[in-house]
Amino acid sequence: MPDREERGHVLVVIAREAIGERFGLAARARRDEPWLAQPAATFVTLRLEEDLRGCIGSLDARRPLGEDVAANARAAAFSDPRFGPLTAGEFARVSVEVSVLSARTPLEAASEREAASRLRPGVDGVYLEYGDFAATFLPQVWESLPDPVEFLAALRHKARLPARFWDPAMRLTRYTVEKFGDGCPAR
Repeated sequence: MPDREERGHVLVVIAREAIGERFGLAARARRDEPWLAQPAATFVTLRLEEDLRGCIGSLDARRPLGEDVAANARAAAFSDPRFGPLTAGEFARVSVEVSVLSARTPLEAASEREAASRLRPGVDGVYLEYGDFAATFLPQVWESLPDPVEFLAALRHKARLPARFWDPAMRLTRYTVEKFGDGCPAR
């Protein structure tokens, strides 16, 4: 397996090429490295001048890493319901971040206070489920919501639940990410 820097470079290139194909840009030769064939869950986040431009991902490892990154990159660019499809002009300026998720683990908590006390700000991504409602925040969201109680309130709001709602039937799971980014637009 290549080192972290090389893995990150390859994953970001896969994401960029998956988006670029829609604009008629040729992709490099197919990659068949064994580590890309291992099942993995990923999120691809696109930013335009520091503003979110798309973010779509998978919470559970159901397809090979390389395929998951490519599919999520295309979805973040062209299918995120919060934004219109990415344009060719935006593609030239957008930065790409790939997050590879660990397996989710249950976060048992009988109350919001207990859940907040068990969270690791800056480390944990959190997935919330309650009936038909669900939402997740990647660990990167801690940068803008550093307080665990506010983090959970915003997550419930994202799931279309009241911000201060709590019910024992609510399920929380957490995960960590290995994050890679190009940090700069394509040239």
